[in-house]
Amino acid sequence: MRFLSAIWSNLALITYAVPVETLEPCLPPGCTADLGWEGKAHVSLVAFDFLKTRVLGIGWPGFRNFPEINLRAYVRHNATGDRGVTFIRELVPSRIIAAMARWTYNEPYASAPMQSKITRNQDTIQVDHGIDFNGRRQHIQVRGQLPCAATSEDGLERFFTQQRWGFNRSRSNNLIRYEVVHPLWNCYQVQSWQLDWDFAAAYGRQWAILQDLAPSYVLLAEGSNVEVRVGKREESSSTILKAF
Repeated sequence: MRFLSAIWSNLALITYAVPVETLEPCLPPGCTADLGWEGKAHVSLVAFDFLKTRVLGIGWPGFRNFPEINLRAYVRHNATGDRGVTFIRELVPSRIIAAMARWTYNEPYASAPMQSKITRNQDTIQVDHGIDFNGRRQHIQVRGQLPCAATSEDGLERFFTQQRWGFNRSRSNNLIRYEVVHPLWNCYQVQSWQLDWDFAAAYGRQWAILQDLAPSYVLLAEGSNVEVRVGKREESSSTILKAF
């Protein structure tokens, strides 16, 4: 069943290699850290715009276009080997959107005042996201070279942007799984980036390790139309999922 459709636009991904043990408290049942890129576990700070959002086919006025900033980890389902992501926290500007996501699928959403801005000129595109969170102003900026280029079938851009599955933990401690469908995204060559971000304040004390850590990769993807498809709301963590 198609639960959500939208355009995910101009996604800035700032990605870090982290110790596997840092991810262990965040892993959904039946999942482990995905070590498929250079044998390391990774998380990405991702900032982008939701556009033309529809939930169950309905575009709710006032909730169709909004920014999101999330911290996500790359995981693998033990029984099927499927690769995907799990979210440590997802920030949006609307309390209503955050509350609905928490209630419906126990997604770790929170709300905070946010702004996003896209600046284009003849040669470059610049993505700026600002947020006021826990009494602190924070900012993400990534600048890319125009035009964007096709992503290779086996490069790092595909590894970090082409994630078919999302995994989460239900309130009854079972695995929730959903499918994320979109074409392979084109990416811009990154010219520069700036980050003023308090990871501990936004995501918890254990993520202070990212504060002075240099990113492994910074990507800027064009984005596309996206569908999120769901089957059963939750599955026993001891069962191979066949919801889709």
